[in-house]
Parts: sequence; structure tokens; C-alpha cells
Amino acid sequence: MELSDLRIFLAVARTGGITRAAADLHTVQSSISARIAGLERELGATLLRRHARGVALTAAGEQLLGYARQITSLADEASRVVRDEAPRGPLRIGAMETTAGFRLPPVLESYTAAWPEVDLSVLTGPTESLVALVEDHSLDGALVAGPVDERSLHEEEVGTEELAVVTASRHRDLDDAMRGPTGARLLVFRAGCAYRRNLEAVVRARGAEPKVLDYGSVEGILGCVAAGLGITMLPRELVERSALRPRLRLHRPPPAEATATTVFVRHRDAHVTTALTEFHRHLRGTWGGAAGFPRAAS
Repeated sequence: MELSDLRIFLAVARTGGITRAAADLHTVQSSISARIAGLERELGATLLRRHARGVALTAAGEQLLGYARQITSLADEASRVVRDEAPRGPLRIGAMETTAGFRLPPVLESYTAAWPEVDLSVLTGPTESLVALVEDHSLDGALVAGPVDERSLHEEEVGTEELAVVTASRHRDLDDAMRGPTGARLLVFRAGCAYRRNLEAVVRARGAEPKVLDYGSVEGILGCVAAGLGITMLPRELVERSALRPRLRLHRPPPAEATATTVFVRHRDAHVTTALTEFHRHLRGTWGGAAGFPRAAS
């Protein structure tokens, strides 16, 4: 199996078409098709399915994709180490929406200033989705709600957030908010979010069945809560810093749902590049040190 064939396969998967991959690699379409056909013969499996708009990966192609990324990344890293070069190349990090907007910016600021040659990208999403992307090697690592307890992943605690149930300022307590016209309407991130699970548990413990509305951003959630359209659960410090704070009231949840641990996960079998090693160092230094967020009181 030639390394160049894997790079061509990755280009086709990334662009979604033979013609687009050829343009991206500055070669001809027939060359790309021949190399993919040769790779398929060598592996004894069909990797691509042609359709009117281009190509899609088959099940075998999806399986190869993660390995191809690891192999090419390892080859690139070996070349950089031998030449004693600074970290460079792609680094794909995942983070919960609240983490990306609240805790991660100082880490990214210090990291990108130190290593400008790294092509860093950040994908936001709920914990379950991000964990799945790390497991299939689509992400190099992710900041998610823990514990994750997946055997395939290495997991390290970063810190603990104190959570708060958030209502409009006019509500004296959570029961008062749930007696209103919106009832137990939860304004939360989509399924797979740890804060959402905690809030659902709080509401059900009060004998109500939650009615869930999904939102994609912290600002959208807090704006709707401030308008009295429902309730949410978010890190207390994040809400305290919000411009909408005067229109919100924070309530302390029961101890079992009062905190959330943030962990950094990566795949145990994936090669740890110098780019990822340096990201971890900046994560611990910027977030986990004196300037990082405090652990919630026990």
C-alpha cells in the first residue's frame, strides 16, 4: 500500500469527487481514478460509490478513512521530527459549545501565537457526538463532559464546573418557573449534552415531564430564558458573565446535578503528534493552572 495512494484517497474523501480531487492535487482525473482502482484491487474492497454529484465512501471506505488519516499523519510527523521542525499540519479539536465560547479562547490564543504553522480547527457539539468523532479518528481530541469511560479513549480531567438552573429573573425558584404557562419547558443543546441530562433529571425529580426545545448557541438559549420562554442549565460562571445576567435568576440544583467535570479525551491507538502534545501543554498551562477555572467546592 503506497502512502501516495492513501493521500489521494483522502483527497477524494475530503472533496467528494474524482474531478475535484484532481484539481486539488493538480493532476488529471484519469490518474486519480487509476490510483483509486489500484488501491481497491490491493485491498480487495470497493472504497467509493459513484453518484451524479460525485462519490461517497462505502462502508469499507469509511473504515479505511480513519486508518489513512493516522498513517499519513504519522508519516508527516516522522518527517518533521527527523528534520527537527516545529509543530505544523492539521490539528482537529472538539469542544462543547459552552467550553468553546467560554473556556477555550485563551488556550487557542496562546497556542496559535506559539505555533502558527499548525492548521487548528475546532468543532463544537454535544459530548456524545464529539466522543464518537474521537473514536473514529475524525478528531484528534475533544473537551467533553466526563467521565466518559470508553476503553478506546484516554481521558484526563481538566476541571469541574459549578452548574446552575437558570430562569427569568421574575421567578423566585424553579417550582415557580415550572408553574408558569411554559411549564417544564427546557431550552437546551441537542441530545447528547450532559447539562441537558442533568436538567431533565432535576425536572423529573419534581414530578414533571420535560418539554425540550433544542438550541445551537448559548446566546440563543439565554435570550429565550430571559424572555420567559423556558429554563436551562449552564455553568454558573458563564451565566454570571453574560450581558443578559440582570434579566436572569440562578438557582442551585440538587448536589447530584450541581457540578460537571470537563475532561480531555483522545484515542488510545492514535499517534500523538507534536501538535497535539503542544496543545495539551497549553491546555494545562492556560486552563489548568492558576489562570484556569477553579474546581467547584465539594
